[in-house]
Amino acid sequence: MYRDHTCGELRIANVGQKVTLAGWVQRSRKLGGMTFIDLRDRYGITQLVVEADAEASLVETATSLGREFVIQATGEVVERQSKNPKMPTGDIEIKLESINILNKSVTPPFTIEDESDGGEDIRAKFRYLDLRRGPLQSALALRHRMAHEVRNYLDSKGFMEIETPYLIKSTPEGARDFVVPSRMNPGQFYALPQSPQTFKQLLMVAGYDRYFQIVRCFRDEDLRADRQPEFTQIDCEMSFVEQEDVLNMFEGMMRTLFKNVIGVDIPDPLPRMSWYDAMDKYGSDKPDVRFGMAIHEITDKVKGNGFSVLDDAAYVGAIAVPGGAEYTRKQIDEITEWVKRPQVGAKGLIYIKLNADGSVKSSIDKFYTPEQLKAIAEVAEAKTGDIIFIMSGPQKRKVQTMLGVLRLEMGGRLGLRDPKVFAPLWIVDFPLLEWSEEDGRFYAMHHPFTAPKPEHMDWFNSNKKEDLERVCANAYDFVLNGNELGGGSIRIHNADVQKRMFEVLGIGPEEAEYKFGFIIHAFQFGAPPHGGLAFGFDRVCALFAGKESIRDFIAFPKNNQGRDVMIDSPSEIDQAQLDELNLDIRPIAE
Repeated sequence: MYRDHTCGELRIANVGQKVTLAGWVQRSRKLGGMTFIDLRDRYGITQLVVEADAEASLVETATSLGREFVIQATGEVVERQSKNPKMPTGDIEIKLESINILNKSVTPPFTIEDESDGGEDIRAKFRYLDLRRGPLQSALALRHRMAHEVRNYLDSKGFMEIETPYLIKSTPEGARDFVVPSRMNPGQFYALPQSPQTFKQLLMVAGYDRYFQIVRCFRDEDLRADRQPEFTQIDCEMSFVEQEDVLNMFEGMMRTLFKNVIGVDIPDPLPRMSWYDAMDKYGSDKPDVRFGMAIHEITDKVKGNGFSVLDDAAYVGAIAVPGGAEYTRKQIDEITEWVKRPQVGAKGLIYIKLNADGSVKSSIDKFYTPEQLKAIAEVAEAKTGDIIFIMSGPQKRKVQTMLGVLRLEMGGRLGLRDPKVFAPLWIVDFPLLEWSEEDGRFYAMHHPFTAPKPEHMDWFNSNKKEDLERVCANAYDFVLNGNELGGGSIRIHNADVQKRMFEVLGIGPEEAEYKFGFIIHAFQFGAPPHGGLAFGFDRVCALFAGKESIRDFIAFPKNNQGRDVMIDSPSEIDQAQLDELNLDIRPIAE
């Protein structure tokens, strides 16, 4: 046995015991004739000491140790003279009797400390070393605990964990699929699942009325902090349920996670907001409601004053930023340039200052009287000392979205987006369909298996574009601090309704049969009413820890180019493999 205790468990009660530890040398240092060694494993750090009068061979071994050497150390637990209250083991140290070097290490390319001197690229290349650092160990420990709590909760509610295939058929959004060539079926391909959607619905048809899976999914898309090409979902489905049943079940799951994992109580019940209210008030379908600064429409208040930018706009919106009246012209210009960036897309920014002395100052004050500006401020719910930022344009939702992005930026600058404050809510009543002017067709807002609201079926069966645009989906998203953590819907379980959905989406009978015939046929064999949702597990873990990026909560993530720089993947395959798979590689165009 290499050890009888870990490096994180010894306390003052263990003084006098002889113990054996094993781990990695965090650091070593000489002080007078004594040698001190910090020994680390994933449970913590324990200080070892080799005294000046120890045997010469022990002193020699101790002084030869380098960073990240793997050693076994045996000695007596003694009380430290100079205690370290920042360490759980800081009251004790091990007076060594022997050291056994299990494996030497070359000097690592960065320090294995909580605050490392290694940049992101070098740490990604040596991810196995980065994983030794405390913050990543804590992140993966949190992930483990979250998975444990999820399984416990769902098991207690009668859910069965059932695995679904990884090699499936490509989806309608096939451009986002990772495809896998089949050696045994030349010229044909599997796709890796973006979601187990159809399989979990088939499980409902099969009678497994409460299913879940903590499942790996794949999506070939551009990456950012909260996206990875392979990611994990808490995937769930239930039969014989309506929307309220699903919301109550998974609100309970999230309440359990908050309480048991991080000791936070969230409201019971959670607030619910329609998609339309979220867009009108916050310019986002995943609003951050930790702070106010809501969007207000002021279109009617600004018309007819000879200022064409506002006179010609179909929509004009405003937000009131607390304390912003103190902003200098330089600060306002900087914010104006910020909203002109491609990521926001605004052409400019109008402002109104409500100064502390009661005066009003605006970038449009030559078109509007102080009384008119104050009337605008009243609609925007601005107070003395605030600044109002105004945007306008021909498309209501586009202007609201830009104001929503500005609102988040100002909330961040004002310190109103504290990661330790949690404000979850449900977003409901999404539009079922999105019209694309470019393609001249409807797309599903969520996916083509989402059911329309029962009360909107007449509109759904209409052939009028304006009726179809009014249909709400029987769908819902769980939103936390401006992030969508999960979403789902009540599903279509009737074959005729599913065929109608394909028709509305411009998917003809032959294409529908080719791509989805299996599920349409299954619905003809007594499919129960059912619904479910999926949570982005990586994102849930990150937000519970107060982090933006999900990478630290995945053991071996990809970089922004979708590459694993540690193993240099993706990579080319040799000609023999290409021949066996009946594949030819075309030269990449310049």
